[in-house]
Parts: sequence; structure tokens; C-alpha cells
Amino acid sequence: MRASILAGEFEAGYQLRQDEVAEQFGTSRIPVREALRQLESEGLIIFHANKGAVVKGLSLEDVLEMLDIRIGLETRALKLAIPNMAIEDLEVAQEILDRYDAASDPEAWGEMNWNFHWTLYAPCSRPKLLAMIEANYGHVSRFIRRQVSRAAGKVRPQKEHHELLDLCRQGKIDEAVDLLERHIEQTQKSLQASSRRMEAGR
Repeated sequence: MRASILAGEFEAGYQLRQDEVAEQFGTSRIPVREALRQLESEGLIIFHANKGAVVKGLSLEDVLEMLDIRIGLETRALKLAIPNMAIEDLEVAQEILDRYDAASDPEAWGEMNWNFHWTLYAPCSRPKLLAMIEANYGHVSRFIRRQVSRAAGKVRPQKEHHELLDLCRQGKIDEAVDLLERHIEQTQKSLQASSRRMEAGR
């Protein structure tokens, strides 16, 4: 259920009926209730008196704040990761960027973007920090993956990705952290711009 929500298969407001979910996953309603409570604690669903469990929506303000949290968490992880990066880590990151360069489908860019960033952060060797990054990114991505990919395009983000990887190769920690912060701030701006265009088009 978590994967389906984060992937956008269940839109905000979608009602998760316990009997239907139990049938879908071939289980009883007891583990379904436990799973729903867990998803509620993670902020992915909310319980309404009349409708039961529904997928929780996110406002633009919610997502902008989560992007602020991304900056805090991810810049810290990158700062800790760069001194630990092996040649193999850098090679994997480069391979992801090469596939990203060749991809023409905006639907694929979000996943490649996440894989690239995760490859850079993983060497920080802070499991709790990485878990927080993954959880926060999951919330943000289900809201912005399509909007930002189409609004920002691929040229500018990819240019910054290549620059970020080069700074990591050179061990320039402060410069890399500064670029990453500006990179995520630009995502905020792209999202706000996309929201303004959508409002104007109504």
C-alpha cells in the first residue's frame, strides 16, 4: 500500500476499504488495520469518521516545507558521504547520469533523479539519516514528480547533477553542499512556477 501511494497509484482522497485491501493482498482484515495505522503514523493516510481511511493530500505549502527538510537532511548526508566515496560509488552515479541523459520520458526522470541522489548519500553510513531522507523524499515525490519534471525539464537539473558529481570527485565538500542546496531550492521555485501556471489556466 505504501508503494502504491508513493507511486501515485492512489490519488489524494482515495478511500482504502479494509475488506477490499484484504482481498487484494490475500490476507485478513487484522493486518490490514495494523498497516493502515502504520501508514497513518507516516502521514500517508488519514481516518475520517464517515469514509474511514483515505489517502492524505498535500498542499503546496506542505511540500515546500518538506523541500526545506530535504535541504537540511541531504546536505548533511552529502557532507558526510564525500570523504567516504569510493571509485565504484562515483562510477555508479555516472552510469545513472548517462541513462538520464539518454532518457526522453519525463516519467522516468524522477526515478533516475532519486537513484542518483541516493547513490551520493549512501556512503555517509548513517542509517537513521538515510531512512529520514528516504521517507521525506517519498512524501515529496508523490506530489511533485510529474509537475517538476515537466516544469523544470531536463537540461538544467542534469547540468547541475554533472557539476555535483564532478565536485564530489574532487572532494570539494563545501562547494558540493552549496550546489545541492541551490539545486533543491530551484525545485521549490519550479514547483511554485508550475502552480502559478496551473492557477492561471483555470
